[in-house]
Amino acid sequence: MVDLDLEKFFDRVNHDVLMARVVRRVHDVRVLKLIRRFLEAGKLQDGLVTARTEGTPQRGRLSPLLSNILLTDPDRELERRGLAFCRYADDCNVHVGSQAAGERVMRGIRAYLEEVLRLRGNPAKSAVARPWSRVFLGYSVTAHRQPKLRIATASVQRLRQRIPEQLRRGRGRSPAHTIEVLNPLQRGWLGYFQHAQGRAIETLDEWRRRLRCLLWRQRKRPATRARKLRHLGLAEDRVRRRRRSYPDAPPVDTLGRQREAAP
Repeated sequence: MVDLDLEKFFDRVNHDVLMARVVRRVHDVRVLKLIRRFLEAGKLQDGLVTARTEGTPQRGRLSPLLSNILLTDPDRELERRGLAFCRYADDCNVHVGSQAAGERVMRGIRAYLEEVLRLRGNPAKSAVARPWSRVFLGYSVTAHRQPKLRIATASVQRLRQRIPEQLRRGRGRSPAHTIEVLNPLQRGWLGYFQHAQGRAIETLDEWRRRLRCLLWRQRKRPATRARKLRHLGLAEDRVRRRRRSYPDAPPVDTLGRQREAAP
C-alpha cells in the first residue's frame, strides 16, 4: 500500500492553480470573485492581520470542497493507470501488488504533485508498507487472508487521554454533569468506529470503574458510603468489609448512622 500524506496541504495550496481548476466548473464571475476573496482573506497571527498569499483558511467550510476540486486531477490519473485507491481530503492510499510497484507509484505521484499542483508530500507520514502497519482515518486492518477493519492503536490512545481529562474536571461536580459531558464523546467515538471488528469497542467499559471511583471520593464520610452501598443492594458482610478498609472511622449501625463507640 502507498500511504501518501501531503505536507501542510491546506496551508500551501497555490491560489492560481486552484482557481484554474475552479474555473472549469464555475462560470459565474461573481462566484469566482467570492471564492478568490475567501482564499485571500487575511489571517490573524500574533495579534496582527497578515495577508494570505497561499493556502485556504483552516476549518473553512469551503476548504474541503476546494481540496477535492484541486485533487481531482490526481484521482483521474490514478484511474487512468487502473490503480485501486482511496482518498479523503489530503490523505490517500493506493493499493499495489509489490514493493517495487509501490515505490514506482510513490515517485510518480510525488512528481505530479510537485510539478503540476505545486504541492509537497510529507516524508514523515508517507510510506510504502503493508496495509496492517498503516493507519487511515483512524482505522487499520488485520493481517489475515480476509482482512478485517480494526481501530488503530493511536485512536484508542487518544480516547484514553481525553476521557481521564473529563473525569478530572468532574471531581468537584455532580456525577450527572460528568456523565452528560462524557456521553456525546462516547457516542461520537462509537458512531465513527462502528464498522470496526474486535474488542477495542469494549475500551469504553473500563471507565465505568472510574465513575465509581469518582462517586466514592465525593462521599467523604464513611457513614454516607455505607448507607449508599446498602441502598444499592450490597450485602451487609460486603459493607462491613468495606468498613475494615477504614479502621479509624467511627462504627455505623444497620441504618448507616454514626453511633458513639462504647467506652
